[in-house]
Amino acid sequence: MAKATTVKDALAKWEEKSGEKGSEATAIKLYAQVPPIEKMDSALSTLTKCEKLSLSTNCIEKITNLNGMKNLRILSLGRNNIKLLTGLEAVGDTLEELWISYNLIEKLRGLHHMKKLKVLYISNNLVKDWGEFMKLAEMPCLVDLVFVGNPLEEKYSAEGTWMDEASKRLPNLKKLDGTPVIKEEEDEAEGDN
Repeated sequence: MAKATTVKDALAKWEEKSGEKGSEATAIKLYAQVPPIEKMDSALSTLTKCEKLSLSTNCIEKITNLNGMKNLRILSLGRNNIKLLTGLEAVGDTLEELWISYNLIEKLRGLHHMKKLKVLYISNNLVKDWGEFMKLAEMPCLVDLVFVGNPLEEKYSAEGTWMDEASKRLPNLKKLDGTPVIKEEEDEAEGDN
């Protein structure tokens, strides 16, 4: 069986192809490596200027080694084997978008570090209860959430109550599963008379 591609090797290939230096680049694409990347190794810490990093469509199981990435705003980790959202603390003050659909995430622990996260694409994962969903409320800036394809969403969509239930629990959302969230404001208007 082929040995996994390391981030270091993938970076070297990317630098050769793009003609850019990883340490200077603001957008780096290391998705769909053959053989796939399995570990987010320490080579990531050299990407100090990177604002957008794509590691989607690999076999990564854990989010690690983001410490040096002081400018990271968009992290794409879709289509991997990630089970937990731990490891994001290092980018908690800068990350604005996390694309982590098509993984194996059941628990949302670790998201409370995301002080600036506005966009979370976490569709097609394994989140199945409101208790976990409510951890999303710990992110003050979250306005765009894609949650379709999680057992929780599937259950309430089947009942036709998903949009109402989810937007009630996350009142700051402006967009849910690609649909603008329309708020009912008639109660407030009547109270002002």
